Amino acid sequence: MAGIIRSTIAGRNVVALLSNRSVDLKCFRCASSNRVKRIKKPEITNRDANQAKAAAMRAEVEEQSALYEGQRFKSVAQSLSARGYLRAIKPYTPPENASEQVLSIAKDNKLTDTKQPFGGKDQKFAFLSACGKAFGHWVPNSLLHEVQTVDDAIVFYQTPIDTRLPLDAISSVELPENLHIQQEYIRFHPETDTMFGGKSAFPKSSTVVTGLKYKQKYRGHEAKKSWP
Repeated sequence: MAGIIRSTIAGRNVVALLSNRSVDLKCFRCASSNRVKRIKKPEITNRDANQAKAAAMRAEVEEQSALYEGQRFKSVAQSLSARGYLRAIKPYTPPENASEQVLSIAKDNKLTDTKQPFGGKDQKFAFLSACGKAFGHWVPNSLLHEVQTVDDAIVFYQTPIDTRLPLDAISSVELPENLHIQQEYIRFHPETDTMFGGKSAFPKSSTVVTGLKYKQKYRGHEAKKSWP
């Protein structure tokens, strides 16, 4: 009797379990069907309109590149002119007929179109070598790739190069009446400045002279300190 009761209870549990699983499966199917999204069909675009838009973008890029080519060497020339003493470059003062000389050298090298790029490396080398010998001023290696036409060479040989320090360059400029720059400045030394008994307005400050050039011109002074 006990065995029959146990089998009956076990059978009821199995039936309940199977019924629950079926419910869960149905719920899972409902949830999965809700989660699936429909794939949108790709829209058919106008091919002619896209091609016209791409052509307009290419034309704009070409126009911008042409403007950049026109301003490219001018910026380099301005940088070379303002560089001054920052590089080990010899000073250069362009002659008044620099443009005519470059055009004459270009004509000798069969370069008639001043805006046309050089035909090859040999032609460019022969032209720039002749210009360097005529002006005594050579295009540096860092700018060889920038000189592509005869006009670029004209701009280069019309650009002056000033290698003086800014303080030395100011000496040749006419300054306003209310501005005065003392080129030869004065350094205090107790042995030579005896107006106040060899005393300075800054008694605890030393005058340190650095550099071999200025050590021969100015004397240094080490102030005495009452405490380390």
